[in-house]
Amino acid sequence: MLKIDFHLEQENASWNAEIHQLNSDVLKRHILPKITSTNRNIDFEYCDKTCSGKIIEPSGNVVGDFTVH
Repeated sequence: MLKIDFHLEQENASWNAEIHQLNSDVLKRHILPKITSTNRNIDFEYCDKTCSGKIIEPSGNVVGDFTVH
């Protein structure tokens, strides 16, 4: 089981969750309900070395981040 901490800048929201595997579908399931924007098309960048990632809109704007423990 992996623990993941989320932070969305625009919504000023932070929370954590436990997940079984790290993939974009799992991340979206936890993030999309928290986003107030009408744009639901988000993507992710993840770094194995830092165990952290960015939540990115199609325009390239970073809207939040996450860390895996």
